[in-house]
Amino acid sequence: MYRIKKEFHFSASHQLKQMPDDHPCARLHGHNYIVVIELCSETLDEFGFVRDYHELKAFKNYLDDRFDHRHLNEVLGDECTTAERLARHLFDWARERWCEVSAVLVSETPKTWAEYRP
Repeated sequence: MYRIKKEFHFSASHQLKQMPDDHPCARLHGHNYIVVIELCSETLDEFGFVRDYHELKAFKNYLDDRFDHRHLNEVLGDECTTAERLARHLFDWARERWCEVSAVLVSETPKTWAEYRP
């Protein structure tokens, strides 16, 4: 199995309104997000790629246009702004475009990661 990954970055705010009032994530706050998209294939294309990294520019554009310097609650709704749900959303968006997408990982802090992999 061939596997490639590419890393992207964006900054955004969110608020986990479903959390108790005394939980720090219930307050409005922001992160410098890191997103890693993973693609896998048993075979390579005619150029020797799983997928040309250049084609993933559409993913970067989606992150920049839809999420960068935005409030995620306004973009995705109040219940969908956890790293886990963001990873699932990004996976679904990417998988519609590239069948080789196998996982999306989202980091909110240098020590925390969420991953969606069906």
